[in-house]
Amino acid sequence: MFNWGDRTVYKNGKKIIQEHYYSHLTAKIVLIIYGVCLVLIFFYSVIQLNLAIAYRKSKRRKKLPMPHFDIENAPKVTIQLPMYNELYVAERIIESASKLSYPLDKLHIQVLDDSTDETKDIIAKKVAEIAAKGINIKHIHRTDRTGYKAGALDAAMDQVEGEFIAIFDADFVPDENFLLRTMPYFGNENIGVVQTRWGHLNKKYSLLTELQAFGLNGHFAIEQEGRNSSGHFINFNGTAGIWRKKCIEDAGGWEHDTITEDLDLSYRAQMKGWKFQYLEEVESPAELPITMSALKSQQHRWMKGGAECFIKMRRRLLTSPGVKFSDRVHGFAHLFNSTVFVFILILSILSMVILHIKDSFSDLNYFIQFGAFFLSSSVFLAFYYWTSYRDKTGKFFSDLFHFIARFIQFLTVSMALSLSNAVAVIEGYLRIKSSFVRTPKFNVAQKDEFTGNKYDKKSLSIINLAEGFFMLAFGFTAVNRLIHGDLGMVPFHLMLAIGYGVVFFSTLNEVRTKR
Repeated sequence: MFNWGDRTVYKNGKKIIQEHYYSHLTAKIVLIIYGVCLVLIFFYSVIQLNLAIAYRKSKRRKKLPMPHFDIENAPKVTIQLPMYNELYVAERIIESASKLSYPLDKLHIQVLDDSTDETKDIIAKKVAEIAAKGINIKHIHRTDRTGYKAGALDAAMDQVEGEFIAIFDADFVPDENFLLRTMPYFGNENIGVVQTRWGHLNKKYSLLTELQAFGLNGHFAIEQEGRNSSGHFINFNGTAGIWRKKCIEDAGGWEHDTITEDLDLSYRAQMKGWKFQYLEEVESPAELPITMSALKSQQHRWMKGGAECFIKMRRRLLTSPGVKFSDRVHGFAHLFNSTVFVFILILSILSMVILHIKDSFSDLNYFIQFGAFFLSSSVFLAFYYWTSYRDKTGKFFSDLFHFIARFIQFLTVSMALSLSNAVAVIEGYLRIKSSFVRTPKFNVAQKDEFTGNKYDKKSLSIINLAEGFFMLAFGFTAVNRLIHGDLGMVPFHLMLAIGYGVVFFSTLNEVRTKR
């Protein structure tokens, strides 16, 4: 065992403690940082628990029927399909949008195309084909990608014909009744946005997609419905939702100083007094990333954008008039969500140092007992994900067994993604600007359909190498402690070692396959 703490010597028969002052001070600082991370993760889990309880309460209330909708006097709707080099899915989303059930004279489709490859020709051909059927569809191609997706949405605003704007990313396949099930809610003049739940076209593709679906179901059930049913702020998820054009304009329009323009505009609109309606029962299927590199690219944008929005919105959220205290608390927690990965990363690294402090400083051992906070956080999060678990069969013990296995798998991989996600969050807080890197789409549901994707850039980075190092470090620590019978953190370190191993070897395998 390592020991870098106190040394005991005897002089003239008297016991004297010669303390290593600086190492003891360092140990205390480490414990304080460790404790702060534990408390902040605990606070995050308490917020998630609160949302899970709010969600369960909302399900016990009598559901109101869908508002009446006069189809004969339906307002005009513009459907915007922003895309950039979507070779594999462009035709599918254009076709799906053209088949939405709605009066043709009240339907307007804009394909917002920033493509620089053959996708633009594919889109042009498909748009011409759809237009020949009498559908009002326009192909708007930009050669200057200023503002990326937000820039494309903003540039097209002066050509919008509808009072309402439905937005779909290229990997979505909306149900043909999407507009008929969402537009009725705009009968309430205070509603600025109607957001629907994401479904998963390729959930069964692999364990990776299964775990993504597990996590996203928590967000789209508990977080969105829990916040919305309690009157707290929610966000437009960038796609599968409808905006009232007046709401966008009143909130200041699309801005591109963050890479999560959807979250940014959502908060600006709600702080202006606009209400959002979330419809969990309306599912909009989409594609999940099927490679580790694609998933990390998506996560990087979400995590960094969340941090950017926190920096941008924190003061406004604190000072905006008419916002309830509980809405401010949940709003800050929402915008601060991505930062939890920074705390998880720090906690993970310090957990190895904590073991040496435990060996070296017996007088500080009582501080280490605060690690129970992490166990409490895990229990709260388990309740949160159990509430949103969608694979229940009605057989409680069987469902519980499968849930626990899935939850452990999810935590294992999520904690291993904390390194790349934490880097993204820190970039956001440091205002380090980067381009909008869209998630590669594959248009596959089964493994035998995958033939490669030219947009899925794969190469080893310093972060990948660090993930490999952490795999070895946590693995060594777990084995070392197991040998010495100190089992307290062995499960935690084993999960980290396995998680980082999965992330590292998945990336390595993708790079080798690409070559």
